[in-house]
Amino acid sequence: MARSKPKFDAAASITNELIEIIDRGVLPWRKPWRVGGSTVPLRHNGEPYQGINNFLLTMRTMMGGYTSPYWMTLKQANELDAKVIKGSKSSVVVYYGTTERDREEGAHDDEPDAEDPKTIPFMKSYRVFNAEQIEGLDARFHPEPAEPQAHPERAPIPHMQAFFEAIGATVSFSGREACYVPALDKIYMPPIELFEDPRNFYAVWGHELGHWTKPRHRLNRNYGDARFGNTAYAREEIVALS
Repeated sequence: MARSKPKFDAAASITNELIEIIDRGVLPWRKPWRVGGSTVPLRHNGEPYQGINNFLLTMRTMMGGYTSPYWMTLKQANELDAKVIKGSKSSVVVYYGTTERDREEGAHDDEPDAEDPKTIPFMKSYRVFNAEQIEGLDARFHPEPAEPQAHPERAPIPHMQAFFEAIGATVSFSGREACYVPALDKIYMPPIELFEDPRNFYAVWGHELGHWTKPRHRLNRNYGDARFGNTAYAREEIVALS
């Protein structure tokens, strides 16, 4: 007799995905800079996702480097005469609802709660793809990223800029990640235009400078083999956060 296929557990899948990302040392929901063409992920009809799906798809947009805010199911893509690119990995989203359970068999009409069905919450899952994983979509699903504008609130703060530049670290202001690479002795920072508040830009820069002080030729901090979650990693992060 063939064994039945285990039922897909959406909650466990999402939890495992978050654990995997955390184990990589990347916390995309803490990024104070903008990634993607919209502030919120959108359904194929332009309706914004809400709740946990907003969080999940925003995270996946950041991790995937997508610039399109649109997401849709395989069926929705096919209905638009489009085709999911072979090898593309889908993303799980969830739907919460409630259903009413009929009174138990054998209950009598004269019992107090016999006519009051119980409301039971449930969760269903389905899979979606970002528009960048789909070929043949209309141009509206690929909006042009807004050009960074020189808004005063996103402009450098002169005295802070001068302070950080005077430190003399090698910094590349490009890309969408903030990190210090020991092998290159170099800091990578997103450009200030991607930050809603320039103070966040300098806060992130300062954090990476904290890691920049670790090498032997500077402060020579050696806590042993630092891996995400262990004591050595935690000590280094505390120093960088100080």
